[in-house]
Amino acid sequence: MNELVFIGLGLNDEKGISVKGLEETKSADSVFMELYTSLMPDFNLQRFEALCDKKIKLISRHELEEENGAVILEAAKKGKVAFLVPGDPFIATTHVTLRVDAEKNGIKTRIIHGTSIISAIVSLSGLHNYKFGKTVTVPFPENFSETPYNVIAQNKQLWLHTLCLLDLKAIEKQFLGINQAIAMLLEMEKKKKQNVITLDTPAVGIARAGSDRPTLKADFLKDLGSFDFGEPPYSLIFPGELHFMEVDSLIAFAGAPASFKRLAK
Repeated sequence: MNELVFIGLGLNDEKGISVKGLEETKSADSVFMELYTSLMPDFNLQRFEALCDKKIKLISRHELEEENGAVILEAAKKGKVAFLVPGDPFIATTHVTLRVDAEKNGIKTRIIHGTSIISAIVSLSGLHNYKFGKTVTVPFPENFSETPYNVIAQNKQLWLHTLCLLDLKAIEKQFLGINQAIAMLLEMEKKKKQNVITLDTPAVGIARAGSDRPTLKADFLKDLGSFDFGEPPYSLIFPGELHFMEVDSLIAFAGAPASFKRLAK
């Protein structure tokens, strides 16, 4: 069977894959994996290969984006291929082009979903899923733009929360820190002067979502900017209008100060 199965690995280690995902991996003729779109802090390739009893071929960004995943498509023309991706295959990472190209080549595609950073952050924070607006990535300083600031501003006008995914280069072990992202956004406020992101703005920082040791901290930026979140990966939430239950959750689960009570609507 000519088939390409996209399988989510989850967020932290080799145990994050679903039972169905593991079964699909074991039954594949060829197995490929990319680990450059996100960091899985406790993932071990050797342990995973032992778990699924398969030899895994790691795929680089160049092979997927510059060579259009040719090596994966060629393998899928000859049999069943499993392509393993951190998180959920099409959430916060995009391999849509590969899937489209596979279908154009007569290769059937399927998706085995994994835990997404989006669902994990909602669960950790206690914020209401339906109150999140557009998600945005905060890039490294050399690529910084007004986009993150503008998205936060647009969401706030609609009373919606903003999830900011902080940029990373997993292979190079480079990760944009929460403190650095806050500092850059405050600098953008000095330029834009729209009173969107100030020292008195509430926010929630998250590190290592999906692991056994996540760090979650809610506070006003004047204090959150100096908090030590430990190891990556990192995310940052700018709340919109907060329901009183959301405030209670942030106080209980994210160590928000009692003064957050005045933010409740």
